Amino acid sequence: MAIALSFVLLVLVLLFVAPPRLRQRRRERLFRSGLPDHYRQMLDRNAPLLRRMPEELTRELYGHVNVFLHEKRYLGCGGLELTEEMRVIIAGYACVLLLNRKTDYFPGFSSIYVYPDTYLVDDVEYDGEIEIRGRDARAGESWPGGPVILSWRDVLDTMSGVADGQNVVLHEFAHKLDEEHPDVEGLPLLASSAHYREWAEVMTRAWERLEETLATQERPAIDDYALTSPAEFFAVATEAFFEQPTLMKHQFPDVYEQFRRYYCLDPASWPGVLPRP
Repeated sequence: MAIALSFVLLVLVLLFVAPPRLRQRRRERLFRSGLPDHYRQMLDRNAPLLRRMPEELTRELYGHVNVFLHEKRYLGCGGLELTEEMRVIIAGYACVLLLNRKTDYFPGFSSIYVYPDTYLVDDVEYDGEIEIRGRDARAGESWPGGPVILSWRDVLDTMSGVADGQNVVLHEFAHKLDEEHPDVEGLPLLASSAHYREWAEVMTRAWERLEETLATQERPAIDDYALTSPAEFFAVATEAFFEQPTLMKHQFPDVYEQFRRYYCLDPASWPGVLPRP
């Protein structure tokens, strides 16, 4: 009986303890390996945001990208033939959100679907009891517990270097970070319990004054799509934090500070970032 019980306990240990340890060791090995030189060149050529980062963050990013490429599965849709360069560029932008803090590499999903351009989806809205059906063109989606979907044309727009605050990869993968806190949308997992109250107060104030900011600012750092929902506010503000950090810091200093604490990064201080307009 004692031998049988010991065997059962050993099996339980192997089933529930060994896989996470093996996964962590594999991740550590991949992270230390970094990226092949030709992958680094792909990022340097095509990712203006990454060129602005300090060197130590770039080295860390290479390690995260190597893990990401081994763990996530890409699928081309709508006739798109995915290339190695496409995969690396998407991974590079996604992994910016993982820098400088402990990460589990966007858990809970593994597939990334990429369309050649914006794509149409069936959309249903309700006006009282009236059901309104239509088709909606989208640049990206993040399905809760499911895949990330991207338009490659919109990724290419991000690569143009135009500082318009738009980055579909950052936007959709910010939703994946948001999903890690399943109870409240627009509220990612924060490092300390004390941070949640301050986060909620700052984001509520920003939400309430965003319409005024949109009406008075010629170039608002956070666009009106943020008013769709708290989840979209978090995703849009994430785009602004990385793509227009000095503008966001000027217009929404309290929001910028919350994001600086959450992401453990200060993009407004990176070399090559434009000063405030």
